[in-house]
Order: sequence, then structure tokens, then C-alpha cells
Amino acid sequence: MRAAVLRGGRMVYRDDVPDPVPGPGQVLVAVRSCGICGSDLHFAAHGDEVVAMTERVSAGAGGMDVDLGRDVFMGHEFSAEVLEAGPDTETHPAGTLVTSIPVVLSGKGVEPIVYSNSTIGGYAERMLLSAPLLLPVPNGLDFRHASLTEPMAVGLHAVNKSNIAPGETALVLGCGPIGIAIIAALAARGVESVVASDFSPKRRELATAMGAHRALDPAQGSPFDTVKPAVVFEAVGVPGIIDDVLLRARPGTRLVVAGVCMQPDTVHPFFAIAKEINVQFVLAYSPEEFADSLRALAEGDIDVTPLITGEVGLDGVGAAFDDLADPERHCKILVTP
Repeated sequence: MRAAVLRGGRMVYRDDVPDPVPGPGQVLVAVRSCGICGSDLHFAAHGDEVVAMTERVSAGAGGMDVDLGRDVFMGHEFSAEVLEAGPDTETHPAGTLVTSIPVVLSGKGVEPIVYSNSTIGGYAERMLLSAPLLLPVPNGLDFRHASLTEPMAVGLHAVNKSNIAPGETALVLGCGPIGIAIIAALAARGVESVVASDFSPKRRELATAMGAHRALDPAQGSPFDTVKPAVVFEAVGVPGIIDDVLLRARPGTRLVVAGVCMQPDTVHPFFAIAKEINVQFVLAYSPEEFADSLRALAEGDIDVTPLITGEVGLDGVGAAFDDLADPERHCKILVTP
């Protein structure tokens, strides 16, 4: 079958990948749509660093079992159509549109659908999912929109961790896909004052379309000069941002760090101590939040139409990775096999 794989830091097209065969409890699905995630772009460029950091944080508990000298399968933001079930497996009828948290259960245990030499992800014609984890896509939701359940769940998780109330002001620093997902979740929650900050005019425009009440250009001055947020969401992920927030935020601020910074960073704890700032780091989402994200899309609480700025086939994934480097051109490109 056809797929796009990471090879030597570049996404390349293959038409000779063996078809996956479902085992007990598994379901073979045809991928309908898969979003390209910023973490995939980062892994393509800095895979060695990601593997090394993951091994360090896992403290010998297995780390990331991937060999960058071989082809790597990726793609974890997907919707798919049920084709057939494995032996002794009950599942939804063939043709059912589904999505799932990006893991598959096998005899080896829980295999993440993220970066793997063997577990096929959404940048392929077909893949395996686990029958107990499948969520049927409700309300006739477009399969392209359904594939964005996963990144929207990341934003929802960050908002849930913040414990923000509707009457509080939120400041979102960085309006890439994760910042935008946070803004969408804040708007869906009914937060009455959502302020976004990004250097990119296109991203500020998108932030407003997704629910931000104001969008500021940090090149024109710190957003803290005009905004006194109760909660700050950091979705930039570069050194220096956290420390700047600790310095500028008002006493009692809650800082939620969703941006993934891979470099060492320096902070002044005194800034946070003096103002009793609460710092919460966040990652991914729970299965319940994933389901809630799908429900929000299907019921129209969140409209992801403005996020989708491009669509490519499997043979166009490499070029799409390059195109996503320009925030003025794209936010989310979907791969539709």
C-alpha cells in the first residue's frame, strides 16, 4: 500500500508498504484524513534530540523505541473508515467513520501511534486501531474536521488544567495550532475575555476567527502592558518565555505551559515566589477529554474550518512539511490518502 515515511529527516513517498493485518481486538481502517502536527515537523528536523530527551525522562523505562536509520511511520491526528475486524473481534460495521486516541493495543502492550518503525500511522492508506478505543464520528461531522479531534483535545486539556472561570481574563501567548486549540476551548467554555499574542498577522487573524476577543502584536510592546490576565497560556515553546511571564505577570497569576521547549531554559524562581504564581505544565489529554473534543466538533461548539489551510495526498506530504514552516501561508495541512 501507499504511505509517506520519514527517511533521513525528509518525508518520502512509498508504494510498497505491506498491508497491516488486524490481530485479535484490532480493526483495519482506511485513513480518510490526517492532520500534520507541529510535533511531526519537529521530529523530522530534530529526531535524534527528541529520542535522546525521551530516553532521559523515561529513566530507563523503555524510552522511545525507534531507529532513525530506518523508515519511520508517523501521523496521529486522524479519522478513518472501518474496513474489517481481526479474529474474534466485535466492532462497528464496515464503512463506519471513526477516530481514536493514537494508540493501538497488541501482544506487545500499548503501542503509541506517533513515531515508529512498525506501527503505521495516519500518513498511510490503511492502519490498525483497537476496537475498544474506537469512537464513531457523530452527527455527520466532516471527516476532515473529525481528524482534528486530537489537536483540539490538547487545547481542551490545557484549559481544563487551568481551572479558568468565565469571568477571568485569559492571555494566550503563541497562536500556532496548539495556541489556537486553546483559544477555541476557551471560547467554547464561555470565557468572556480571551486575548491572543503572536508576531504573525495571519495567526492573529486566525486567533480572532477562532474566538479571541483581541489579538496583539508583541512587536508593538509586551501584552502585559495592556492586559492583566488571571491565566496565561504559554504556547510558544522557546527559551525565555516562561521567565518573562514570571517577571511581568501580576501576583496570583496561573501560568499554563503548553509550548514544548526542547532547549535548556533559565528562570528566576524569585519572580514566581514573590508573586505566588502557580505554574502548571501540560501534555496531551485524557480519553475523556478526547471524547469531549469530538463531541464539541460534532455539536458545532467549535468550528475548525478556519484552521484547515491546505490538503495534500500521500505524495505531497514532503512538500507540505516544507510549506508549514511559513506561518503566513498555513496553519493546518491535512493529508487525505
